[in-house]
Amino acid sequence: MKLVFLTSRSACDANFFSATMRSPWFVGRGQTIPLAVLFENHTPSIHVMNDLHNSDLDLNLLPVFDALIRVGNVSRAAEDLSMSQSAVSHALKRLRLFFGDPLFLKTGAGMQPTPRALELRGPVLSVMGTVRGELLVREGFDAARSNRVFSLLLTDMGELIFLPRLIARLRETAPHCTLRTLQVPMRQVQGVLESGEGDLALGSLHAVPDGLFQQQLFTRSFVTIVNRRNSDIGETLSRDQFFAMEHIVVSLSGKLEDAYDAIVDELDGPRRIYLMTPHFLTVPMIIEENPQLIATVPRELATKFAGYKSIRMVATPVPVPPFAIRQHWHPRVHHDAANIWLRQQVKQTFDTAPE
Repeated sequence: MKLVFLTSRSACDANFFSATMRSPWFVGRGQTIPLAVLFENHTPSIHVMNDLHNSDLDLNLLPVFDALIRVGNVSRAAEDLSMSQSAVSHALKRLRLFFGDPLFLKTGAGMQPTPRALELRGPVLSVMGTVRGELLVREGFDAARSNRVFSLLLTDMGELIFLPRLIARLRETAPHCTLRTLQVPMRQVQGVLESGEGDLALGSLHAVPDGLFQQQLFTRSFVTIVNRRNSDIGETLSRDQFFAMEHIVVSLSGKLEDAYDAIVDELDGPRRIYLMTPHFLTVPMIIEENPQLIATVPRELATKFAGYKSIRMVATPVPVPPFAIRQHWHPRVHHDAANIWLRQQVKQTFDTAPE
């Protein structure tokens, strides 16, 4: 079948390029997609457009470019596409030949895009987003047969809270799908979701990036964990003690304003911060060995941390409002059938989950 891309609605009789489709990656027979629609949110450069007009491009190669720009690894791209590594390598050779550029170079950090690949990234992601969002969504998502790898942006706390129950659900509803998790600083969340490297961000984002969709799942409260061996702390922790003691705070970015309990400092004044770490799960082990330190964490985590013999939780002696746990996704996958299905699974699993 042949897929025809028109440069504009007024140019239906000329100025178009076509690509012979050899597999059902994109749309059905006889359908056309105006380039004005495909590039609605991204204006390609003149020589990108010239490439498209000057030669036939097999559009089956675009998912390979899309996967490589997202994951930076041939084997992972092959896994995402359900292709062999040799097939992905062959597709990459064809892309390099067509565009006259290496596109991706092997480095110690994986396959790094060349400047030309970065230039093509926007148009290709726009095309792929439109195809997934406006065409393939009509075909639905067959969870029982799919072997898709879903990528979730989670902290180690999020892994502890979300993964056990989500894995159990997906094993029942999508037995061939798998999961991978990514930990990224808050300022990089939007870019990772936009690129397609991540499907959903789950957790509490203090400042939700502009342009992301969000849906609240449940709320959580804060408590403070202390060492049982610290004899200066009784059944309760006083406000004076709270601000006199040294604290551990968790921040993925290493900045206090991004700490998960930053609201404490914003509402009641600065604490004495002794340690800032990106990891929640090391906090009880550190307090176990250092009884003079305390930390304010979500109650659900504190309950799990109480499994350590030396750890107990007390009420935080300053008023701290509960925080919302949400799922976030990028507009490019808002209508994607697989992403819609995944969001539904998360919502149904964790909607109003008790602490």
